[in-house]
Amino acid sequence: MTTILTVVHIVVCFFMVIIVLLQHGKGADVGASFGGSSQSLFGTEGPVSLMNKLTTMVAVVFMVTSVSLAYISSTSSTGSLMNVIEQPSATEEKAVPAGEKVIPMPQAVVEEPAAPEAKPAQE
Repeated sequence: MTTILTVVHIVVCFFMVIIVLLQHGKGADVGASFGGSSQSLFGTEGPVSLMNKLTTMVAVVFMVTSVSLAYISSTSSTGSLMNVIEQPSATEEKAVPAGEKVIPMPQAVVEEPAAPEAKPAQE
């Protein structure tokens, strides 16, 4: 189910990009003429074109597949990676089974600042 939904989601994504790039912008006429009639920008265009209806339908399918994939992902989670990794405390040492090598972890070397040299007193 998740695979089919993912494939549909990807196809819808590509289709939506193509549809949006093919559309003519609302403000293209006004932007080119600087102060021409702004009725086309803020007014109604008349009946909704086929491209606008198609864009709306594709956007709805995109949102439905997005929400569905998010829901499936959140409910099918088997756990966190942090539950699997066991972090030993600083005081705890683990027993090493016989025959295995122990590789010591390098410890951070903290250097203390050197004491300032004593200057000879001037007379």
